[in-house]
Amino acid sequence: MAGELIDVHAHFVTGDYIAAATEAGHVTPDGMPRWPAWTPEDHLSLMDVNGIQKSFLSVSSPGTHFGDDVAARKLSRQVNEYAADLARRRPDRFGHFASLPLPDVEGALAELAHALDELGGDGVALMSNAHGRYLGDPAYEPLWEELDRRRAVVFVHPTSPVNHEQVAIGRPRPMLEFIFDTTRTVSDLVFTGVLTRHPGIRWIFTHGGGTLPLLSDRMELFRTAFFGGSPDDASVVEQVGKLWFDIAGTPFPRQVPALEKAFGAERVLYGSDYCFTPPPAVAAQVASVDATWRALTTANARRLLDR
Repeated sequence: MAGELIDVHAHFVTGDYIAAATEAGHVTPDGMPRWPAWTPEDHLSLMDVNGIQKSFLSVSSPGTHFGDDVAARKLSRQVNEYAADLARRRPDRFGHFASLPLPDVEGALAELAHALDELGGDGVALMSNAHGRYLGDPAYEPLWEELDRRRAVVFVHPTSPVNHEQVAIGRPRPMLEFIFDTTRTVSDLVFTGVLTRHPGIRWIFTHGGGTLPLLSDRMELFRTAFFGGSPDDASVVEQVGKLWFDIAGTPFPRQVPALEKAFGAERVLYGSDYCFTPPPAVAAQVASVDATWRALTTANARRLLDR
């Protein structure tokens, strides 16, 4: 198929992972009706039907840390070795962003080294918050230092905020809360200075950047008018404009034009969100991506991820 896509936002699940998550209370993940089914064969079939050349696999929300550091380290190692084995067997079709067991920083550093140095991962995957601790948390600084040193790709997937029962109004959190949690964690990275201290990290955020195209100017107002930030320092728009964004979800006709107007198109990537997005919805989303955006997102992905 002409204009084949590179998918940076693709998920997998294993039986062991679902069992561990279910045992920890995630029976209906993030308020969705059920866990999705997934096999490598089904994923390859979906890719072939929709013109997806390669998919970079990651574990979605709720991640791999369910409250116990030891269990989280073990589960992260299991899913990372599974995905790495698949990527080794089919390097033409699959890559892998390795799960790290935050908020366990020591465990995350150990798994980072194993995943990138031993398993050959293409980057790492984090949740937008870890039990309510967002990515600007000072405890994470050793991890950012190491990721910056490596110039690593960091794929950040949204997850439910704490106390979601009070804000989600009984609806699945991916509908609204994921979008706002992406915005919330990026704002934390901006206002704690992580983005400017660690410019070597190559961050990918999902779903067109959530509400960042709409709220970055408002964040800049607060940075300068209320928090004492200098207008001569990098603005919020400049900092956010150096991030990468996938277009999983409903990119057209409104979301991607807003993203492009706010931050340009040089760091926009394709994402399907399969297997949590069902095949008919993936097909509809792919159909909305015209030849120009296919070519642009694929060129951007190769610039970011080709080794």
